[in-house]
Amino acid sequence: MKLNRFPDLTRRQFRIAAAGLAVAAAAVVWTIATQVFPYHSLNHDEGVYLQQAAMLLEGQLSIRPPVDGAFRPWFFVEDGDRLYPKYGPVPAAMFAVGKLVGGYRLALVAIAAGNVALVVGVARELFDRWTALLAGAVVLASPLFLIDSAVFLPYAPTTLWNLLFGYGYLRADRTGDRRWAAVAGVGVALAFFARPYTALLFALPFIGHALWTLAVDWRAALPRQAVVAGLGLAGVGVTLAYNAVVTGSALLFPYRAFAPRDGLGFGEREILGHEITYTPELAIEANRTVVELFATEWMTGGIVGVALAAVGVALAARHRWSPRVAAVAGLFVTVPVGNVYFWGNFNILGDLDSPGGLVVSFGPYYHFDLLVPTAVFAALGVVVGARLLYRGLNGRLERRQARVGVAAALLLVAGAAGAVTAADIDERVGENMDATETYEHAYAPFEGGPPEASLVLLPDPYGDWLAHPFQYLRNDPDFDGRAVYAIDDEPFEVVDAFPDREVYRYAYRGAWAPYAGSPTAARLQPVADVSGDRVRYTSTVGIPPGAVGVSARLSTDDGSRYYTGTNTPGNLTTELVVSGENVSLSGDVRALDDEPLGIEGKDTVRLSVFVDYGPGGGFSYRFALPVEADGEVRALSPRVERCRNPRSCGGSAAYVPSASPDGVYVRSTRLVAERNA
Repeated sequence: MKLNRFPDLTRRQFRIAAAGLAVAAAAVVWTIATQVFPYHSLNHDEGVYLQQAAMLLEGQLSIRPPVDGAFRPWFFVEDGDRLYPKYGPVPAAMFAVGKLVGGYRLALVAIAAGNVALVVGVARELFDRWTALLAGAVVLASPLFLIDSAVFLPYAPTTLWNLLFGYGYLRADRTGDRRWAAVAGVGVALAFFARPYTALLFALPFIGHALWTLAVDWRAALPRQAVVAGLGLAGVGVTLAYNAVVTGSALLFPYRAFAPRDGLGFGEREILGHEITYTPELAIEANRTVVELFATEWMTGGIVGVALAAVGVALAARHRWSPRVAAVAGLFVTVPVGNVYFWGNFNILGDLDSPGGLVVSFGPYYHFDLLVPTAVFAALGVVVGARLLYRGLNGRLERRQARVGVAAALLLVAGAAGAVTAADIDERVGENMDATETYEHAYAPFEGGPPEASLVLLPDPYGDWLAHPFQYLRNDPDFDGRAVYAIDDEPFEVVDAFPDREVYRYAYRGAWAPYAGSPTAARLQPVADVSGDRVRYTSTVGIPPGAVGVSARLSTDDGSRYYTGTNTPGNLTTELVVSGENVSLSGDVRALDDEPLGIEGKDTVRLSVFVDYGPGGGFSYRFALPVEADGEVRALSPRVERCRNPRSCGGSAAYVPSASPDGVYVRSTRLVAERNA
């Protein structure tokens, strides 16, 4: 079935071409990783794996934060005074190797190149060299491969080990060489350690093939299959040993320790307050949607590429079928069917009727392994289909006309597939670039790195987590890096834990919704720490033209007191004093009553200055001063906000000087402590 006078590739040419594809994959993934995801992505699991990678480089499986509740990274399990990640360590270890040789992203480059090279290798074990090279190109061009290979997530790394297993297994099956069986065993062992269920779904068709070989000729097959099985079981043992060390039980995986009702199975599923009843009917519908998205938006050529894969399977069944081919084709069954049992495929959709979750930005990443059989059989469909078409035309037309006909057909298919692929890649990259452009504003205060020897207090829009959402801002495992990041909930305890660091507060303007262009600006505010018999905070705020009045409210846990501005000049100065058990406000304001406002222990003194523009108009300056009054008074510089309405206050309306309209400003701020004479 060779195309007449169709040039065969020599082994050297084939290897050079395969290496070229791998290099191309490395270059493209490097470009996407550095240009599209310089601040990481919308999937905050990236921060988990990078934090874990940094821990492994320090020889740590867990971290012990200096202050309880202020340093827990996203998706870390809390166990007494230590924290450990919910994920297995293999992907993080791979990223750590990248750091050792020059940078974390070098690991992404190597993984991408390795995946493309191994797809070529697997396809070559089954079919000819042209089919193998085209399979590698199909994987390289798929949006799912390009996007997910450029971020620090576990799917591409796990596929690398799965492919190493598949390639080693097929080589061992063909040659009988136990060394390749050992390669396969190491691959499946590490894949299982990385993501056990993913590895199982990939291995199942090969396990079926192994049983078939034993049934046919067990004496010949047993030695190599024993090597694969032995090393694979060793991987299971290492995984269970890791569980025992980290969670205290070999059978308790860290992700189950984090959320006992997470993971595989039907029925009640729950993680961090998100709970559903995952029925088989819901599972089938969710996975149907996920597979449909894979076929139409995330595979090379979209539905054209999937149709070519179907043609490839049909052609293989008629002309090239073998138990080895069946093993790879079996992934079309085990990957999608097995994923029905995992509720994560429902979660990534966001909304079943109108998918808008992580699947929009990253695709059906739990089906990443489905790229392998789809690419292999799509390539076969093109190559064998072209040869069959030529044979059919060659019997009816002159040879030159037959060649022109085949070339035209290939150009038509390539044009259709290429147009779909280009549009899909452009859309996927564009969606992620929207978030990156927002990140550029949000992380602008850290351009060039955080301040030396700094402690940065962070807001917590998604709860008491670090690296969620600020995964670009991570601590060194020993909390001794250039900057230390902490949640701004227990500021005095955190500041006391790092007495030799300069303190800053990170704040941003707008809700944290990068996909929607928010926040729009951010700042690093220096934070003073003062204590004495009294604490005095003075500030001057701008009153823009057109204001018809100014009022103020001062509040503590004891209650609130109200004030009116004495006039409406171009600015208004207030002086807030915390002394003993009372708080007072003076300056360009007049109290509406003389009753003192009390304070005791830890409290937050809140001052709101409302600038009134008449009915329905106005804005507020808000100051939140952390105070500790226990004999002596201690205070930290206040959080400062500029709120267009009360609902925008409370963390998403930070005052950022560069983003404020003319006449709106906070100046002459001064926090000092005073002693009695």
